[in-house]
Amino acid sequence: MYHHFVAKQSVQLAVPEQPVAIEHYLRQPERIVKAIGDSSRIQQLTDDCYRLRMRPLKFFMLKIEPTVDMKIWADADGTIHLKSVACELRGIETINEHFQLNLSGTMQPVSSGAKSYLQGGAELGLKIYLPPPFTMMPKSMVQNTGNNLLGSVLLKMKQGLMQQLLLDYTQWAQAADKELVAA
Repeated sequence: MYHHFVAKQSVQLAVPEQPVAIEHYLRQPERIVKAIGDSSRIQQLTDDCYRLRMRPLKFFMLKIEPTVDMKIWADADGTIHLKSVACELRGIETINEHFQLNLSGTMQPVSSGAKSYLQGGAELGLKIYLPPPFTMMPKSMVQNTGNNLLGSVLLKMKQGLMQQLLLDYTQWAQAADKELVAA
């Protein structure tokens, strides 16, 4: 039986004032990828495509390690787009042919008076065929567990992004400003 699980997260993040605008930083998507997850779990495949090996997850008695290939790019205004282009489950390879994961998100800089913010959101969807014994469990239990699991994955990504992105942006902006002054 196929199950569909979905989770959504939104973000609005105040950006500290720096000598170089956040829009310039956001035009470097590789920096954003490093803020999403542990750099030891990220592999660059092409200029705009990255493989992210997620930490192992437990779903009832299964232990799985999702691997997601994602394309990330920036518009001229600094809006970042993220979209999954391939995925695989390690740990239960037999399900891979009955498994589809979709990750999409955007984040854009917004100015409100003298303040700058990053706002956006992400959606993580999973369609998977679950064999017995899952078919014998109450559908609501499986649905709630799956949605909560996806929600926790997105929340961890959001928390890492919020912490690491601002730290990296601050360091990058200060270094870029020093280079401009020295030039």
